[in-house]
Order: sequence, then structure tokens, then C-alpha cells
Amino acid sequence: MPTALVTGASAGLGAELAAALVSRKWTVFGTARDPVNLRQAADEIGFTAVPGDVADAAHRRVVADAVGPRLDLLVNNASTLGPSPLPPLSEFPLAELENIYRVNVFAPLALIQLLLPALVSARGTVIDVSSDAAVEAYEGWGGYGSAKAALDQLTAVLGAEQPELAVYAVDPGDMRTAMHQLAFPGEDISDRPPPSASVPAFLRLLDERPPSGRYRAADLPVTA
Repeated sequence: MPTALVTGASAGLGAELAAALVSRKWTVFGTARDPVNLRQAADEIGFTAVPGDVADAAHRRVVADAVGPRLDLLVNNASTLGPSPLPPLSEFPLAELENIYRVNVFAPLALIQLLLPALVSARGTVIDVSSDAAVEAYEGWGGYGSAKAALDQLTAVLGAEQPELAVYAVDPGDMRTAMHQLAFPGEDISDRPPPSASVPAFLRLLDERPPSGRYRAADLPVTA
């Protein structure tokens, strides 16, 4: 039975990915900062909850111990948007920017470094969740977008350095999530698709294992 670790698994895309993997009979470990919401999601979906902050080194060691010596899939989904409303770069609080990079860039790389032996043992897959803000210049998105751009580059280099792994940066597209709502305070985002809509594209990557690289969920249509 393959094993997966999904970060940010308490809600949104992380919870939907965890549910899809559980439905495929995977053993899934999920982590997130909110222990109450994580355990509720774990009970409803059927994965093992390991609550904590992936930006914390001690928690990452706990996660690694829980996962064990073999890991087929790591999904780096946990992320932070930063200040809401989104400030322009000319006014961006540098302490907030540092935290965005700590959560969105340094934590995924640190988790990859820690879990690399387990991933290599399984010839596994790494999926780093990206964003169109990594490649498009949107006003207000300089903090989050630049961090995702950095994550994209780390993903690309990891794929070149670890050819035995499948390493993907995936842009899921706009989603109706709590974090997306923070980016548009007071606005109606009900026209955005639910995070479940992008899950089949992630599963297609797992099933077909194309070359490592950056992919958009919109470019991975799945026929029902």
C-alpha cells in the first residue's frame, strides 16, 4: 500500500487530495497548523493526523518519524498568503515577507531534505503546489508570488538533481478556498471552482508520471 504525506491537509486542496488518495487505498499522513480542524478532517476522510507547523524543525522531525522509512508521495501544499488586504511591495512589511518565505519556500525544502531518503527508497513523487502568481505580475501579489516563484525554481532544480524521483510544481488554478478569500476581502469568490475540481489533474500526474517539471491543472484535462 503506497504512503503519502500531505501538508496543509485540514481543509481546501490538501483535504481534497488526502481524500482522493484514501479512496485509492493509500496510507495518508496529513499535517496542518490547526489541530482541531486537522483531526476533524482526518476522522472524516480516514488519514492519520500529525498536527503542527511544517515551518518548525521539531515538528518536521515528528512528521518524518511518523511516515517511516519509505514515502511514495510528498505533497507540499501548506502555505501562507501574508497580510490581507494584499499590500504593494513598496509597503510590504519585511517581517511578513520573511514569514511567507519561511512557510512557502524554506519549509517545503527542509521537509524534502529530511524525507529524501524515504522518497528515493520508493522512487517516489514530490508535488509542490504552486500558483499562477509565480509567473504573472499581479498587483499586491509580490510577496506570495515571489515565494511561489522561488518554490518553482527549487522544484525544477530538485527534478534535475534527483532523476529517480518525479518532481512537479503544480498550479491548481483559482480555487474557492479560505486563503483565496483572504486575498479578496469582502468580495464574492463563489464563482471560483472548488478545490476538488483540480484533484483529477494531480491524480493524472501520479498515474502517468510525466517528466519532472511545472504543470498547470488546466493543461491536464481528465476524461470522465
